Amino acid sequence: MEIIEVDEVEIVELELKYCERCGALSLRPQGSEQVYCRACAIRMLDLPIPRKSRGYRRLPLSRDSRHEQSRHEVVALEGGRA
Repeated sequence: MEIIEVDEVEIVELELKYCERCGALSLRPQGSEQVYCRACAIRMLDLPIPRKSRGYRRLPLSRDSRHEQSRHEVVALEGGRA
């Protein structure tokens, strides 16, 4: 019987994580930000990258409603003075 000496031992801590796509349970390195299992991670690479939103979207306003909105804003700003 041969005895093998190990100079360095690397300990990797793992945590149980469910895949956010298929729900499968897998182990990932502790503190990792992986959210998909390997199979789903590969499938997700084929999807297009979503465009970033430029903030909230507004509904188009008619000229009359713009006038009404600005009139209400002025009233709100001028009100409440003692």
